[in-house]
Amino acid sequence: METVRLLNVVIVCVLVFCPGGVIPLDTVPIPAEKSQVESWFRASVQPLQSGRKGVDPALVKAEAAPVYLKVGKGGQFKTIQEAVKTIPARNTKRYIIFIAGGKYNERVKIDFDRPFVTLYGDPKNRPTLVAATTAAQVGTIYSATLYVLSDYFSAVNIDVRNSAPRPTGKRDQQAVALTITGDKASFYNCKFYGFQDTLCDHNNRHFYKDCYVEGTVDFVFGNAKSIFLNTQLRVIPGDQMAMVSAHGRNSEKEDTGFSFVHCQVTGNSKVAVLGRGWFPYSKTIFAYTYIGNAIKPEGWMGMRTNPKNGGTCYFGEYNNTGPGAKMDGRPKFVKRLTDADVKPFISLGYIGASKWLLPPITKAVQ
Repeated sequence: METVRLLNVVIVCVLVFCPGGVIPLDTVPIPAEKSQVESWFRASVQPLQSGRKGVDPALVKAEAAPVYLKVGKGGQFKTIQEAVKTIPARNTKRYIIFIAGGKYNERVKIDFDRPFVTLYGDPKNRPTLVAATTAAQVGTIYSATLYVLSDYFSAVNIDVRNSAPRPTGKRDQQAVALTITGDKASFYNCKFYGFQDTLCDHNNRHFYKDCYVEGTVDFVFGNAKSIFLNTQLRVIPGDQMAMVSAHGRNSEKEDTGFSFVHCQVTGNSKVAVLGRGWFPYSKTIFAYTYIGNAIKPEGWMGMRTNPKNGGTCYFGEYNNTGPGAKMDGRPKFVKRLTDADVKPFISLGYIGASKWLLPPITKAVQ
């Protein structure tokens, strides 16, 4: 561990003090020290104007001439969906939709043929998207308040809530806040509220930073390949059992998995687990994460048919802290990751970020 820590310090220094950053983005490990994460990110994930090389040509073209729309007070549109509908099919430009503060009682869908969309919330008066659709009405993944199927999506300063009542244990009461299916999506400073199945991280590659997700059962689920960085995962108390994550990898050939790095698992239920074997090859790791009292000593559940058997699932932990991070009570199928084991999961190369990940925009007006 000490070797990795020193290497991270050296790399952060090189990136910060060497003009242009000489180390490729995808090879730079996330620092072990949380205090260094922000400077590492700013130095690593630079805007296109910095002269970055190797970025997807379609993304470079889209960012060259963005189109600005505004929703809410002082804007052209009263609803977010109205603004989305004005984006032409198969658009090749970035559309930045500024959303004024307030509550938007609507379900928003961004379809496959509308890539390069950014939803930017007023940072001083955050907007909240609210709906109350459940799986019983339309199916689980389609119940989302915000449903994104397109590629190169980004959201900044947005709160998304599924306000359906808390499940009572009956079937089909799942209620999703966000479903993200499109590839190469980023979420910065966003919050997702719900109970069961709050965040459907459905498919493809995604990046979450400085976000918040709360829920009860499987409140981060799906079969995407994603990094969650400095994100709070709050277990809502009151259930006899809760699961933070349920990854959906169904075969060894699928290149997917959840990586939670420098996150915080909070709540005081003491009945939750970090993850479970939703599908036979579920893959989830937690590294450098504060794990609070919400997590019970065993920490994980194995297969659906036999929770004590991990089967072919891949569950790992690396240098976590907090009262719930003690590994003495963990099942044998949980891996105590070595420096070599964790290396692929704590680099942005895990999601091929050098080709598509951009820093969050800081304004959404011309």
